[in-house]
Amino acid sequence: MTPAELRGLVRTVPDFPEPGIMFRDITTLISHGEGLRAAVGHLAEAARNNGAEAIAGMEARGFIFGAAVAIELGLGFIPVRKPGKLPVETIGVDYALEYGTDRLEIDPGAIRPGQRIAIVDDLIATGGTALAAAKLLRQAGAVVDRALFVIDLPDLGGAARLREAGVEVDALIDFEGD
Repeated sequence: MTPAELRGLVRTVPDFPEPGIMFRDITTLISHGEGLRAAVGHLAEAARNNGAEAIAGMEARGFIFGAAVAIELGLGFIPVRKPGKLPVETIGVDYALEYGTDRLEIDPGAIRPGQRIAIVDDLIATGGTALAAAKLLRQAGAVVDRALFVIDLPDLGGAARLREAGVEVDALIDFEGD
């Protein structure tokens, strides 16, 4: 399936979670076997072309796409977790949300110094979570210069923020104006 066909599998839910928001629901793409396989294939090709040595994905939907891309490429998967979820000593980074802060953590032992890691997630909006993940992976010694997303919401500026931080961004689909 082409990215244009994949775009047709993304459901738009108006006024969620609040009036005026057009929520892009990827559940309909994930539940479509051929669409999911095609999306993973496109993301895997982009990661392969960038020389990724491992794939990282943020909890939770980044686990779906990131793990599938890692499997497709025969690479390891680095889970970027919410706090308190890993049973070993972790490193973490706090980052700003629209209303407060959050934290991401990883097992630094899962990363080799200089390892080229591509970030994979379902959607890039403001970029806060992806920027925090890149910072955290770099803190552990990884080279992070590529992030791959199924959906980009370019008007929210996340991809531009990642590029300013030295992370190139590829997305299969974009939804302008949202």
